[in-house]
Amino acid sequence: MPFCPNCGQQAEGRFCAACGATIGGPAPGGQGGPPPQFDQQQYQPPPPPPQYQQSYQQGPQAQAQGGLPENAASALCYLLGLVTGVLFLALSPYNQNPRIKFHAFQAILFHVAAIVFWMGSMFLLYLLPGWMAFLYGLLQLVIGLGSFLLWLFLMWKAYNGERMELPVIGQMAAAQAGR
Repeated sequence: MPFCPNCGQQAEGRFCAACGATIGGPAPGGQGGPPPQFDQQQYQPPPPPPQYQQSYQQGPQAQAQGGLPENAASALCYLLGLVTGVLFLALSPYNQNPRIKFHAFQAILFHVAAIVFWMGSMFLLYLLPGWMAFLYGLLQLVIGLGSFLLWLFLMWKAYNGERMELPVIGQMAAAQAGR
């Protein structure tokens, strides 16, 4: 019975049932015979692609031990402000990383400052007469858009592994994070 010159399996007819190669005669390199034996002890798998050879403890892609990469955890601190900031300060692998702690504290303080500002703003809006309330409402829209854009910018900076320290809030967050 002939062997397939391509895969080494026994074949009947003109085509190999295992790989579909044409069997036209003896295997190349001599007469047909059993396929060469595969020595598993000499086999070494190919090295992983270069993007996976990087250490997980370097750069903005550094990974908290057994969890999210450091940059993703830092950006997620800002996602829901107060809630995710407290969550990342409570979870074990993240609350020991000074970068993640800084972003968590800054997200909490930024969110609390925004809440206090909007509460005071609404109280002031209630006290103003009609036309001034309208103008103040427009100012609130501009400030709200600016706050939203700042929130997105802080998440983007944190995801890129950069530290954006807000003027007063950032200093308080750095002191709380221990840096």
